[in-house]
Amino acid sequence: MKPKLNFIYLLIFVLLVITVSEWIGIQSIPVGSVRISLLPLVFAILITMILGLAIFRKGFMKKVYSKENVDFAGKYLIFIMLPLMARYGADIAPKIHEIMQVGWVFILQEIGNLGTVLLGLPVAIWIGLRREAIGATLGIGREGELAYISEKYTLDSDEGRGVLSLYIIGTLFGTLFFSIIAPLMSAAGFSIEALAMSSGVGSASMMTGASSALIAGAPERADTITAYASASQLLTSFLGTYTMVFLAVPLQRFMYKLLVRGRAK
Repeated sequence: MKPKLNFIYLLIFVLLVITVSEWIGIQSIPVGSVRISLLPLVFAILITMILGLAIFRKGFMKKVYSKENVDFAGKYLIFIMLPLMARYGADIAPKIHEIMQVGWVFILQEIGNLGTVLLGLPVAIWIGLRREAIGATLGIGREGELAYISEKYTLDSDEGRGVLSLYIIGTLFGTLFFSIIAPLMSAAGFSIEALAMSSGVGSASMMTGASSALIAGAPERADTITAYASASQLLTSFLGTYTMVFLAVPLQRFMYKLLVRGRAK
């Protein structure tokens, strides 16, 4: 009965966090000529991270962060992401003809998925990571990488801890970074369409942060920004999976063996 009761506490806690985060809403902070958009998702992550600290894990919170609940959340996290795909499709449909005219550009940007392996893996090994680096540098640690690592190694492995760490860090700091960099590049003269396309890197939170910041600066083009960003996100989530499996994984395996040779594993 105890695990079942702890799960009920988890559901109550999740509903409370969602309610508080949505009540806070999207907060825009002006920094010079740029506005940084903080999304409810960012506040939800911050709340759950702070309340998960040992100092707060007492009584009700101890039951919420029980081992059973943590294991359950890690195991079924990927299923929560599936409805996002349907939402992307709905956003793309109204602009499908316009998007098809520049379709090859969406495909070209998939080459960027290899950047995390080429740049991130050597740095991760250099600072002392080993098997954790495999999960942390396979991609930007979003749904595709999370699913692959969880299926191949499980989320309770070193590789799983690596991808989960990057997932949380990306959700929190990646969203803030994208919220800042998108309007800065817009102010520098880059086209709205190009910036909207580049915001779809495979992360729903990063895409939302970038597109929301762009919409705040050009509200009259909200439909175009949303459609291009969603199309890029959907294509990245689809093609990015094949890029990861057939290109990133073999490349990472080769580089990992080369980099850890002669080092303690």
